[in-house]
Amino acid sequence: MRLVLEKRAERSTRMALLSPLIAIVLTLVTGGIIFALRGLDPLAALYVYFIEPLTSSWSIEQLIVKATPLALIGAALGVSYLANVWNIGAEGQLTAGAIFGSIIPVYFPEMQTPLTLVLMLALGIIGGMAFGAIPAFLKNRFSANEILTSLMLVYVAQLILDWLVRGPWRDPQGYNFPKTISFTNWQTLPSFQVLPPSIGPLYVNLGAILAVLAAISLAFLMGRTLKGFELRVQGVAPRAGRFAGFSREKTVWFCFLLSGGLAGLAGICEVMSTVGQLQPGISPGYGFTAIIVAFLGRLNPIGALVAAFALAISYLGGESAQVALGISDKTARVFQGILLFYILACDSLILYRFKLIGLSAAPVESRA
Repeated sequence: MRLVLEKRAERSTRMALLSPLIAIVLTLVTGGIIFALRGLDPLAALYVYFIEPLTSSWSIEQLIVKATPLALIGAALGVSYLANVWNIGAEGQLTAGAIFGSIIPVYFPEMQTPLTLVLMLALGIIGGMAFGAIPAFLKNRFSANEILTSLMLVYVAQLILDWLVRGPWRDPQGYNFPKTISFTNWQTLPSFQVLPPSIGPLYVNLGAILAVLAAISLAFLMGRTLKGFELRVQGVAPRAGRFAGFSREKTVWFCFLLSGGLAGLAGICEVMSTVGQLQPGISPGYGFTAIIVAFLGRLNPIGALVAAFALAISYLGGESAQVALGISDKTARVFQGILLFYILACDSLILYRFKLIGLSAAPVESRA
């Protein structure tokens, strides 16, 4: 007997919607087992990790801050993956956007007008698009694998950032720490109060608003425009797309520029809000975690908003668990990896099913 995967005749729509929920439940069960093996109370540990970040307005504000880059990048990656364009280097494009957007405060620190804010955001988008254009060009010109090229460029971007903050962009009054000067006033994102103090003051910065607008715009693009139809066809049936006159090369360019631009926007928003200056560690891996966000959100821009909030809990919960439970900060990465494994496993079982096949006995040749 042998176990094989057999393609299902029809995909279950109900299971496609339930798959992310099943993956989350399995992740929680696995997490409880991991905590128990470490000698911790599983229920108490899971509460600290996943529930406590939702218990105060301050923690919810922090969740929104961490969810913002995940939503921006995850929504764009979902569109790219639907078109069968595999951008894995959003982390590098995020870094490039942060570098480009920081040109204004580094070289023109006295520039403090609303135009400063607009220019920094625009340069962040341009930087991400420029870095995303490299694997797109290599894919179209030389048929280079975009997974490898986009991923390798992540390390190029991070090395460029490291060189800048330790060399020409280092703050001369920063006591030799690898960082630029601090961004101030119009060089940072404004925040808006969305709940009155009587309920509990809740502030969100401009980046979160841009993430929601980007997700809504992409949802409209994919559901109501010819370009969205083209992207879906290119992903599901590329041969039919060629017969319809859709250009695969233009699709690659569009997806990389879109996902790179939004990743660059996420990068400069992160620098203008949380970090406040350019330094080597501007991202805890948002560009890679956004891949999980895209799949957990079912490659849907609106779904990416919900998934980004769920993944943001793993970051904030990981920080709380370090203090309350004394565990490593790498635990968040463990949970994210487990979640991605279960998502991919559940998605595979939506398309395939296990089947036992009996091995037929080999015929025995009669001897002469």
